[in-house]
Amino acid sequence: MRIATWNVNSVKARLGNVTEWLDSAKPDVVLFQEIKCETAAFPLQAFQDLGYHCAVVGQKAYNGVALLSREEPTDIITRLPGEPEDEQARYVEATVGGIRIASLYLPNGNPVGTEKYPYKLRWMDRLKAHASSLLASEVPFVLGGDYNVIPEARDVYDPAAWVTDALFRPETRAKFREITHLGLVEAFRAVHPTAERAYSFWDYQAGAWPRDMGLRIDHFLLSPQAADRLVGCAIDKGPRGQEKASDHTPVVLELAA
Repeated sequence: MRIATWNVNSVKARLGNVTEWLDSAKPDVVLFQEIKCETAAFPLQAFQDLGYHCAVVGQKAYNGVALLSREEPTDIITRLPGEPEDEQARYVEATVGGIRIASLYLPNGNPVGTEKYPYKLRWMDRLKAHASSLLASEVPFVLGGDYNVIPEARDVYDPAAWVTDALFRPETRAKFREITHLGLVEAFRAVHPTAERAYSFWDYQAGAWPRDMGLRIDHFLLSPQAADRLVGCAIDKGPRGQEKASDHTPVVLELAA
């Protein structure tokens, strides 16, 4: 099974790029973040024409996630448990091929001195609690998406410049480690333990893409049962170099049958 995650930064604005990549890469499951449209406005037909079933959680102009799969997803949930009043469209989870798979868009958290940062940390606590409950079920699962977390200094082009940013603050990284220390495997690092300058995001500003001033913030966390099937995990930089590109590029996970 090949599972891709991609923050598309507006699915309608990038529809040609996205469908072209899907037609070429042919993942079995694809996880989108920042679709930036309401559920009813999602371009469903374009993806159905490529053979995908779609589970979509949209929101007008902001956020929004989707899970697309060749096999029809079942047991879909559209909210991360733990904060019923949270109406932001950031999470969708379903069963595909016997695996629980989630597409998540973890809050950015900036500016740090506002409510946005405590919200990010609470969201991470909720994710940890949900991952714990999934682990207790012993069902294989994959939590993929835009985590807005730079795990280590080697995952950012200039660590010193990002030390006070919500993506790289010590509290953020500590929360991320709390989640992985439950027993989850961060797929890219498991496959590429010594990789340097392996990024999944390059800002539109300051020539970040041509200068390779990137961040690695798009991740797959795997349960032990899913990690036992881990074959590969790679960043496909090709889409970031296209016209009208998203500022993120796909990350592709491969699991054995």
